Amino acid sequence: MELLCPAGNLASLKAAFNAGADAVYLGLKDDTNARSFAGLNFSPAQIKKASELARQQNRKVFLTLNTFAKPGHESRWQQAIDLAADLNLDAVICADISLLDYANTRYPGLPLHLSVQASATNLQALNFYKTQFNIERAVLPRVLSIKQVRDLAKVSPVDLEVFAFGSLCIMAEGRCQLSSYVTGESPNTGGSCSPAKHVRWHDEGSDKLTRLNEVLIDRSSQQEQLGYPVVCKGRYQTDSQMKADYMLESPTSLNTMSLIPQLAKAGIRSLKIEGRQRSPAYVTQVTQVWRQAIDSYMQSPELFEQQLASQTHWHSALDKVSEGQVTTLGAYERQWQ
Repeated sequence: MELLCPAGNLASLKAAFNAGADAVYLGLKDDTNARSFAGLNFSPAQIKKASELARQQNRKVFLTLNTFAKPGHESRWQQAIDLAADLNLDAVICADISLLDYANTRYPGLPLHLSVQASATNLQALNFYKTQFNIERAVLPRVLSIKQVRDLAKVSPVDLEVFAFGSLCIMAEGRCQLSSYVTGESPNTGGSCSPAKHVRWHDEGSDKLTRLNEVLIDRSSQQEQLGYPVVCKGRYQTDSQMKADYMLESPTSLNTMSLIPQLAKAGIRSLKIEGRQRSPAYVTQVTQVWRQAIDSYMQSPELFEQQLASQTHWHSALDKVSEGQVTTLGAYERQWQ
């Protein structure tokens, strides 16, 4: 299985490769990708440099083009595809149907991966994207149970990629309106959930207050570990419960390390680490642990459960960089369909 890691800048890309990543995914410095934060991402010249570094080490670079093109500005997204083709990048990760059509028509040799933002969760959807745009891989949304992933893998016409570790999205990916409701800017079109320009923290007595576009979304103690402020992970009051609490999702990170045997047996092609907005230190820490875990399973599948139980430093290392220092299997372990 491929270990696919985030690269928010060249330092993170180098950290990922040094720690054992097989491939990295990255984006341009604009709203063509869903991590459009100031100080992150790559210029065209930096992507060229990243591609050269990858080739020297026999690694891969995927261009993340996973927002939906704005009417009248489609050329910016199309130019990103042109760049990927000119640099002979290893794949473009895309969700917008018009862009998939543009890439497949103009550059039939350019590998296309269907972004998680397309929210393709069934065989009919995968068949459509394969037939119409010749995608080679699909990134599955984080709303499927492990049984659904296994069942889909048995019949999928393309390789499958799943999120293995990192921040969770609880909405139907590619269709979230929560950030847009509060800030007027959507991660699906504007390139970021909770744009940084709308985020404000300030102290009030012994509490830390978090506001998004002047809307109070959390009040916490100074000692609490907090994740990046997003609407779905805020604390709110309801008519029936006056004490503010996490109503949608608490700050927590996905960790599927215990599912490596099941994912491998299902034929999952790639394990994806979330976190392009995180530091090179985070990339190093997480990549090293996952590299060791995958290699351990591949070398001795029958001993992996024992290895997983004994390697307590794997768990502690991942807990330290998780949101709220808590991890979960998320939808993978749910029983209801």
